[in-house]
Amino acid sequence: MSDQKTKSVLVIGINFSPELTGIGKYTGEMVDWLTENNFSCNIVTAFPYYPYWKTLKPYKNRFYTRETLKNGRLNIYRCPMYVPKNPSGLKRLIHEATFFLSAFVMITYLLFKSKKDYIFCISPPFHLGFLGLYYRFFKGGEIIYHIQDLQIEAARDLQLIKSDTVFDTLFAMEAYIMKRVNHISTISGGMLKKIAKKTDKNILFFPNWVDTNAYCPLYDRTELKILWGFHENDKIVLYSGSIGEKQGLESILTVAQNLTASSPFIKFVICGTGPYKEKLISRVKEQKLNNVHFFPLQEPHQFNNFLNMADVHLVLQKKSASDLVMPSKLTTILAVGGLALITAEPGTSLFETVNDNHMGVVIPSEDLTLLEDAIITCCNRDNSLVKLNGRSYAENHLNKNNILTRIFNKLENKSVAIHEKNAAFEFVELK
Repeated sequence: MSDQKTKSVLVIGINFSPELTGIGKYTGEMVDWLTENNFSCNIVTAFPYYPYWKTLKPYKNRFYTRETLKNGRLNIYRCPMYVPKNPSGLKRLIHEATFFLSAFVMITYLLFKSKKDYIFCISPPFHLGFLGLYYRFFKGGEIIYHIQDLQIEAARDLQLIKSDTVFDTLFAMEAYIMKRVNHISTISGGMLKKIAKKTDKNILFFPNWVDTNAYCPLYDRTELKILWGFHENDKIVLYSGSIGEKQGLESILTVAQNLTASSPFIKFVICGTGPYKEKLISRVKEQKLNNVHFFPLQEPHQFNNFLNMADVHLVLQKKSASDLVMPSKLTTILAVGGLALITAEPGTSLFETVNDNHMGVVIPSEDLTLLEDAIITCCNRDNSLVKLNGRSYAENHLNKNNILTRIFNKLENKSVAIHEKNAAFEFVELK
């Protein structure tokens, strides 16, 4: 795409680099790719806080800032907001509302700058779409409303908010946005089907990706285990990611307690941070679980090694979150040739994709007996073929450059509407 005329992009999103996990990681990588492919980018975002739920150094105690990078092709406008230490439903609403207000000020400032060709509104928070509509009203441009999580449904089904009146209002606001944006995109087939029920618009299938060069299989797992303090014969069952309510991580502790005597060689590692981490640590101490270990988020230069240490990678979801969120960690697990043990409901796109491509082990959610049996089985059998299938899938379907090139070519060609066929990251028309 380097031979094209320079186009300008405005990205509006609460999460961005240098956040290492979640939506911020993908938004940051997309912007890096854009600046390397002859786009100029302006980002309206917050100061980095996720997944720690506190503003990170050196960004503490700042108001509005502007960073100009990539020889002027990238301008990052950071806006202040309230960051709760323990993000309950109400506190999350306040958190997102304060960003919306401060970002509104910044978008108003950008009205006096040159027009942007594309306006990316990253949801959640879902209401950032209003900021895109506000900007387009005065300056023009095409809005891509990119949905990473079905936030309102997740809040309802996880009972983070319990007022029907509030949900009626939120869904009406979302419908208003969807009706007026130019394009809607999302990251999984299951989410695409749910969104298709809300709008007559065609929907762009825009999956999360992985850098298959940076994340790749390593074969001296024994040495890696010793490096992180384990015995060479230990079997490492790893959960790496955000530690929050929707992951259902309490199940790991229950299984660990059940396996303490019968399978002492199975070690459970929980890596990451989040609002529920301290509660889990307290429970491990109370239950005196010597087979559960906590690690902080790993730096990018160590993360490939760390993931390769594990024998089994847990991707846990509650039933209520099925097809409302797509676990972004799965792409990286597949890229390193890891064995993913996933909890997902039959009929969801995640369940079908993994089974159809024989690239992991998938079991129904919230069944501790099945989870325990699956962990034991995974730790005692040869999983080489499944791992090879996962790596092959990542190379063929999740390559970052291929996905982003395809998406922006379609935008440039005014071609939208993409749906997943048999959950295999192919593009067909959705009417």
